[in-house]
Amino acid sequence: MSELLSLSDIHVYYGPFHALQGNSLSVGDKEIVSLLGGNASGKSTTMKTILGLTRVRSGSVRFDGREITHVSTHQRIKAGIASVPEARRVFPEMTVDENLLLGAYTRRDKATIAEDLDRMRDHFPRLGERHRQQAGTLSGGEQQMLAFARALMSRPRLICMDEPTMGLSPKLVDQVLDEIVRINSELGVAVLLVEQQAELALSVASRGYVLASGEIVLDGNARELLDNPHIQEAYLGKGHAPAPGHIPAHPIDRTDAPTGPSGEE
Repeated sequence: MSELLSLSDIHVYYGPFHALQGNSLSVGDKEIVSLLGGNASGKSTTMKTILGLTRVRSGSVRFDGREITHVSTHQRIKAGIASVPEARRVFPEMTVDENLLLGAYTRRDKATIAEDLDRMRDHFPRLGERHRQQAGTLSGGEQQMLAFARALMSRPRLICMDEPTMGLSPKLVDQVLDEIVRINSELGVAVLLVEQQAELALSVASRGYVLASGEIVLDGNARELLDNPHIQEAYLGKGHAPAPGHIPAHPIDRTDAPTGPSGEE
């Protein structure tokens, strides 16, 4: 499998706070990879780094063989990186179609944008039925589908999803996970799935990375991580406490994104 995204020895600071500490990870073309960690572990900062929303002190970000460490967010989206933010963040007073069209804001090809709008309505039938409805009147699950569809409107090769199951009922969680697999298998889009819930994320991913206090402390294929006793203790409530220096059962509360300007001060 060819490498689509790679982060190499990434260091990010917020003022004196060392938010990411020499982390390296990769996502292959058409692969689903999970990034796991508790609150304030560095997950959001990693996602912001990929999207170009925070400054990298040192290290390299590459996408599709191209160095993008200092490339703008706008250019990264045009290159094929999209995001589904935490808590969906649809525009509630805008219609479903208006939200979808915002996902294509970097594009100028009006004819194919219209085709993709129809394609999203077909791929997500509930959105097609409600395409003139205000997004704020949709259910939580429908809003999550809208967030997925909006990301797909940029024609990405990679979507970074920030805790897409947060706040959803178990039934809707299953629907969201099924949709992630469908986006990956039918549309060929790679997914970096940022999650706290290890069992959910690893059930659909091929590989995973585990963050604790700004540092990647474990990585491996999904089955290996699910069977790892430290993962079971920290995230699944099984087994014995991890040995010192391994994943804490309750990650240290170090602020992931402190108040103030992004990046190094």
